[in-house]
Amino acid sequence: MSKKEKIEKEKVEEAEKETAETTENEEVKEPTAEEKLQEELKAANDKYMRLYAEYDNYRKRTANEKVAIYADATAKAVEEILPLADSLTMALSQFEGKDVPQEFSKGIELIANQLKASFDKLSVTPFGAVGDEFDPNIHNAISKIEDESLGENVIAQVYQTGYKLNDKIIRHAMVVVANCD
Repeated sequence: MSKKEKIEKEKVEEAEKETAETTENEEVKEPTAEEKLQEELKAANDKYMRLYAEYDNYRKRTANEKVAIYADATAKAVEEILPLADSLTMALSQFEGKDVPQEFSKGIELIANQLKASFDKLSVTPFGAVGDEFDPNIHNAISKIEDESLGENVIAQVYQTGYKLNDKIIRHAMVVVANCD
């Protein structure tokens, strides 16, 4: 055996001795019963917090869905009533300047006012009046005209009033736009 081999063998033996001594000095610590209970408590608490967060998210999501379903159902119901509103508006416009029995015109006006009150309770608002600025997001332009008495991109005539429920468009207004490009 050469000197190099002896030196390497001695180094290996020393390393083995040191390893054996450290493992003898280091005792393997097993967790106590209290530490085990603390870990179990932490795990159970973590599981509880996750379950609580899941439930809270579920509760918020279902509440949002409930509001959306109500808004959609209201919009659908109002959409079915809009032809009645249009008919009442047309009937009232036919009375202007004509000799019609007052009882008849007054009755139609009362019905129109009741419908308007019902729309107000449901937060349904009409839009698209003559003179308003044209907005392609809520108005449907069916024609355009040139009229110097009106401004640029202004509604000149309304064929069908638009309605919205809060911010949701139920029906776009059909209008004629003046002086648009």
